[in-house]
Amino acid sequence: MKRILITGKDSYIGSHFKNYLEEYPEDYEAIELDVKDEGWKKYDFTQFDVVFHVAGLAHSTPDESQKNLYYRVNTDLTYEVAKKAKASGVKQFIFMSSIIVYGSGRIGKDRIITKNTPLTPDNFYGDSKKQAEIKISPLEDSNFKIVIIRPPMIYGPGSKGNYLLLSKFARKTPIFPTLDNKRSMLFIGNLMEFIKLMIDNNEHGIFLPQNEHYTSSKDLVKQIADTHQHKIIFIGLFNPFIKLFKKKSCINKIFGNLMIDKNLSEYKTSYCKFSFTKSIEITEVNS
Repeated sequence: MKRILITGKDSYIGSHFKNYLEEYPEDYEAIELDVKDEGWKKYDFTQFDVVFHVAGLAHSTPDESQKNLYYRVNTDLTYEVAKKAKASGVKQFIFMSSIIVYGSGRIGKDRIITKNTPLTPDNFYGDSKKQAEIKISPLEDSNFKIVIIRPPMIYGPGSKGNYLLLSKFARKTPIFPTLDNKRSMLFIGNLMEFIKLMIDNNEHGIFLPQNEHYTSSKDLVKQIADTHQHKIIFIGLFNPFIKLFKKKSCINKIFGNLMIDKNLSEYKTSYCKFSFTKSIEITEVNS
């Protein structure tokens, strides 16, 4: 049996993963740890095989007044937890980074993340994740393996952010722009299987998991609307206005192009257990 410590109590990803592992009670035991105060430093890490670090601040357009806090939580805390894990004899450290370390998407222009794409975050949220990666990487050795995961937009039951915004919109709006874009997305169920495989195979390195197929905001809205049997008419009337305001963060996040090269997301074992259609159905029915 492998024992996993999830740092980030009641986090969206961490709690889902704990519940996911409960389907395999003979193989895994997962415990969540609150790291919001200094008490975690006294917690015994020696009893765990893996530390899955999901604690952090996540907001793609944070307020400038929060800059120091983001670096303290997303960068410094990550390093401190990783350092303690290594000193405690933990064999594997899994860090949830983000595709945001590459910067944002672009409206009207393809943007594909490849193995040669540099890390050029747009703001201190993305940079705080980048700096965390830089700080923890030298800790790795043959006895302490580090996994860095840079996922695209994650969605699933109870998810927030852009997905929740589009979901609410899709249930009510009678019209939606035809502007086509392509985005990588990752259903929470597929991510859970991927993380489990990282543990099963004692992996190390940088990984960019995603769903099998790219999608678009238009397709996402249509699939959500279909799930609720809501009819939407797609028109091109608003397309010029979207392109006009493409520098607006909220517009760019919804209609921008941001894809991960599919070769970067391949793994020796399939982790996409849920199709796009099924994932939307599960998300909408359970949200």
